[in-house]
Amino acid sequence: MKALIHHQNKEYEIDLDQPIDISLPLEAGEGKVSAWYVPPVRIEPVRNGNWVGSVKEGGSVNFRDIYFNPHGHGTHTECVGHITKEWYSVNKSLKKHFFLTQLLTVTPELQGEDSIIMRHQLNSVLLDNMEAVVIRTLPNDPSKRVRAYSNTNPPYIHVEAMKLIRENGVMHLLTDLPSVDRENDEGKLLAHHAFWGYPENPLTEATITEFIYVDDNVEDGLYLLNLQTAPFENDATPSRPVLYKIR
Repeated sequence: MKALIHHQNKEYEIDLDQPIDISLPLEAGEGKVSAWYVPPVRIEPVRNGNWVGSVKEGGSVNFRDIYFNPHGHGTHTECVGHITKEWYSVNKSLKKHFFLTQLLTVTPELQGEDSIIMRHQLNSVLLDNMEAVVIRTLPNDPSKRVRAYSNTNPPYIHVEAMKLIRENGVMHLLTDLPSVDRENDEGKLLAHHAFWGYPENPLTEATITEFIYVDDNVEDGLYLLNLQTAPFENDATPSRPVLYKIR
């Protein structure tokens, strides 16, 4: 099924039958993608006396509890409430779910022990007036799907690069990194603060989505993004971003 979208006096055609899912799912057990020192996801049948929520174990239905952390397990979308004293819910912050989006690929620069996405790397490739930007980092091997990032000092985004992203009007940033900030930064979270303009002028409708995965066969360029989120009233929630190529 084809659809036409209009943006800034331009018309784009998309094919709704060719979705590109760039999310990493929540899965129970060891060997799944994780960060921030969290234990593995647990999905367990409810047990109440002699009753068990497992058909395999003799129950009438499957009825399971799920234990996870939205920041540490799988693809998630977060709002400014991630860094504020005030309560902000991503479920209330995200008011739209479709955005014209640029997918770009960058190799973080090695600086000492850190790998960092720098402002000058984005200067030449970041398009103007994008509602959303998806950043894929290199190398992009499939181990990103199951990697345990805790205590590995993953790549991150320099605060000046993040300022450029905001200066370009981006409201929704998606990345395959576990965080836009350094793993151990003494709690400064400079890139998070720069993106959301907190505390001076917080952007309460802007979001950051982390832990995506974009396969190598997906080319850089323009896409329509459908940013699907689970309706948790929390600063972050599991999400499923889906791209549609623009023709």
